[in-house]
Amino acid sequence: MIVELGHFALILAALTAVVQAVVPLIGAHKRWPAWMAVAEPAAGIQFLLTAFSFCALTYAFVVSDFSVTLVTNNSHSMKPMLYKISGVWGNHEGSMLLWVLILTLFGATLAWFGNNLPPSLRARALAVQSLVSVAFYAFILFTSNPFLREGVPPFDGNGLNPLLQDPGLAFHPPFLYLGYVGLSMAFSFAVAALIEGRVDAAWARWVRPWTLAAWVFLTIGIALGSWWAYYELGWGGFWFWDPVENASFMPWLLAAALLHSAIVVEKREALKSWTILLAILAFGFSLIGTFIVRSGVITSVHAFANDPERGVFILAILAIFMGGALMLFAARASAMEAKGVFSIVSRESVLVMNNILLAVACFVVFIGTIWPLVSEIFFTRKLSVGAPFFNMAFTPFMVLLGVLLPVGAMLPWKRANVLRAARPLLPALLLAFALAGLAWSVQSEKSLLGPVGVFLGTWIVVGAMVDIFSRTGRGAFGQRLGRLKRLPRADWGKAVAHAGLGVTMVGIAGLMAWEQEDIRVVQTGEPWTVGAYEFTLNSVERVQGPNYISTMGDVTVRRDGNFVATLHPEKRAYPVQSMPTTEASIDYRFLRDVYVVIGDPQNDGGWAMRIYIKPLTNWIWLGCLMMAIGGVFSLSDRRYRVAAGARKSVPSAGVPAE
Repeated sequence: MIVELGHFALILAALTAVVQAVVPLIGAHKRWPAWMAVAEPAAGIQFLLTAFSFCALTYAFVVSDFSVTLVTNNSHSMKPMLYKISGVWGNHEGSMLLWVLILTLFGATLAWFGNNLPPSLRARALAVQSLVSVAFYAFILFTSNPFLREGVPPFDGNGLNPLLQDPGLAFHPPFLYLGYVGLSMAFSFAVAALIEGRVDAAWARWVRPWTLAAWVFLTIGIALGSWWAYYELGWGGFWFWDPVENASFMPWLLAAALLHSAIVVEKREALKSWTILLAILAFGFSLIGTFIVRSGVITSVHAFANDPERGVFILAILAIFMGGALMLFAARASAMEAKGVFSIVSRESVLVMNNILLAVACFVVFIGTIWPLVSEIFFTRKLSVGAPFFNMAFTPFMVLLGVLLPVGAMLPWKRANVLRAARPLLPALLLAFALAGLAWSVQSEKSLLGPVGVFLGTWIVVGAMVDIFSRTGRGAFGQRLGRLKRLPRADWGKAVAHAGLGVTMVGIAGLMAWEQEDIRVVQTGEPWTVGAYEFTLNSVERVQGPNYISTMGDVTVRRDGNFVATLHPEKRAYPVQSMPTTEASIDYRFLRDVYVVIGDPQNDGGWAMRIYIKPLTNWIWLGCLMMAIGGVFSLSDRRYRVAAGARKSVPSAGVPAE
């Protein structure tokens, strides 16, 4: 009964979405306040109905209701409760329901907390948001219904993919979808502004918090997915340039560009056209990512589905919304005339360069991701584009971005003197060169990658510290330190986020330049050495888990004769799915990880073992965490909450340029 109620609630939510998409748009066009006001309760009702539907599906998973086809295919009665719940979104149909739930959550949040927006803009933004919802309700109900029933319910289910039975993957999709779908708000605001024919500083201030929130969630989601791939897949890497990884990375790059571009619109009323275009493209790439994951056109270990019918449906959604938005963008070009002017040497110019680098980097990733598909369709050749291409093509843009970042943060608006603005950064530059030289001198192999990463990371981190300290004005050192705590949270947020990028760059460069790898067959009790560490495989035992059988090794790690850690790498076999997984055992430390993987038994009684010594790996996720924290700091600044202080600058009921 609960499952049927969930299905019925989803249908009602779809009908509510149709009303919300049509009535407020007519009301805004005719300037009928009552019709515009329909958007607010409709958004709340739509969210509550979708939330009930999602809870009904979750209930079916929790109680192991195998009369529901989705539960049968993705759950098992012996599965731990955490993975029963995460099984709701560990599949195509359930994840799409979560997708729509988050979409309606953002719309409801705008309805509940957007009272200081002009009524016409809010009505149009909510209507556009609901139009997106209508498309995805149709997609779910007609092609991906999660509430389908089994004719004859089985005794037990097939279980969840063992690779997804992990805490990192349990929380990775919700955060990723909060970022993916959150960019729909920037899209809705952009289309609403184009319909009204007005893009100004107030609009930029309204759209920035939504974009920032989506970017924070996307940062956390990508970091969780990277961490999961690092310790769960057993390959020892943090990023593999997999098509699905790229699908989330491309919107992240464009969202970062949109955040910086919106600053220029807010401060100087310039780059209006570019900012609107970025808002459209950022959500467009989220839809492209959804298409890649669910269409089956590109093979990936992370892909949800391989049904061409679903892929065509998503492609149609992408074409309608992106095509319509871009046509509207072209028609409203006159409404986006830039007012602010600035010289070539200014903060605006550096932000433009920042945007170009991020956008081109996104384009490079996009080309590398879809090129195998293009090659197969048009040239009948099968090929793969791997890490060498992406590393070579993508890295130069990030290096340039890292070099520009501290200088751009110090430059004044409109017109600047580079030497005067960059003078306080001289200590940061000298320290960066000194640490890069130290890295070059102590490394065993003379590679530029490590020292360049150390230079960039130090330059960005210390540059962020200099920037935040420069905002304390003049006076004694102690007085300036006292002023630090009174600086706006947005200033602290920018500094922490930029420093996080620098820390991540150091971590990536250090890992790629100085990693040590050893693969061999070892006998029980026989020690072997990798780098400065000595390893001994003490024993291998068979262990029964809650829903798997594990072959677990016991490995002692020593350095210079001193005990470091005991590690327990595993190979797990899941009888229900008949699928093995590799569980690496890792000794996490601040400056390095020791990473141990056990392989298959050998004919001579030995075991295949793979060992990695990974310098600075944890700095990658520490930097991502710092970037997310910096975003939260900025969001908590009252000046950057939705439309804070902007109401006075814009009439409450604007006259649309019809």
